[in-house]
Amino acid sequence: MSFMDDPQWLKTPTPNGAGNPPVPPGRVTLVGAGPGDPDLLTVKAARVLREAGLVLYDHLVGEAVLALVPDSAERIYVGKESSRHTLPQEDIIALMCRLAGGGRPLVRLKGGDCYIFGRGGEEAQALARAGIPFDVVPGITAAQAAGACAGIPLTHRDHAGTLVLATGHLRGDDDTALDWPLLARKRQTVVFYMGVATLPTLCAQLAAHGLPPDTPAAIVERASLPGQRTLTGTVASLPALAARHGVKAPALIIVGGVVALQPALAQGGVLDARPR
Repeated sequence: MSFMDDPQWLKTPTPNGAGNPPVPPGRVTLVGAGPGDPDLLTVKAARVLREAGLVLYDHLVGEAVLALVPDSAERIYVGKESSRHTLPQEDIIALMCRLAGGGRPLVRLKGGDCYIFGRGGEEAQALARAGIPFDVVPGITAAQAAGACAGIPLTHRDHAGTLVLATGHLRGDDDTALDWPLLARKRQTVVFYMGVATLPTLCAQLAAHGLPPDTPAAIVERASLPGQRTLTGTVASLPALAARHGVKAPALIIVGGVVALQPALAQGGVLDARPR
């Protein structure tokens, strides 16, 4: 059920009667749902979901993960897609605080890891300011899943001693929002989240700031899920390759020498992402 489908969520909780003690706030558990494959949930995340009575969940949380939530639980979809938001982030935070402030414990379920490009830090700040108790259950972030499932080790002594996670979601037309000299350094791996739409700009900026255009690069679509696919090329060729094959989000971009290992490592030891 979407937040907008039921007007009950727009109502302000009824205040306590005169003389009644205040209702203690419910505890909020921020849960990282991992990359999508339910087998990659942490044991704690799976337990929290099985015990949940109220769940606010995002767009990238798949049905297989939601299937762990009891049928008796209330589910509220507050997902956000690029340029298409069911509810702005500020309203999601307000809803979460209002429900918990009225005494309801709830699970805030987010794709990947809550604290890695999941806006979980902002939500935790709001809960702390409101005096609402909360826990955080970490999840496997998309970069880890994309590397492991595609056969690309994110670090390797011969290729990369540094790993950088960066957002590919550039605000407006500001192509200089990222630290491009840092991202263009050699002998490191850079993983861009939310970069499908800006892939040409990302690659152009890396090359403009000194990264050799023939640096290996890959894009991994639907990591850990049925239909996963990996396209490999270079910083110069990857944008055209992704456009030709119609790559769509969710997908991650991996740049660095470790991508050159993919053809060999993808032949064995890679997580099977086919339907079971």
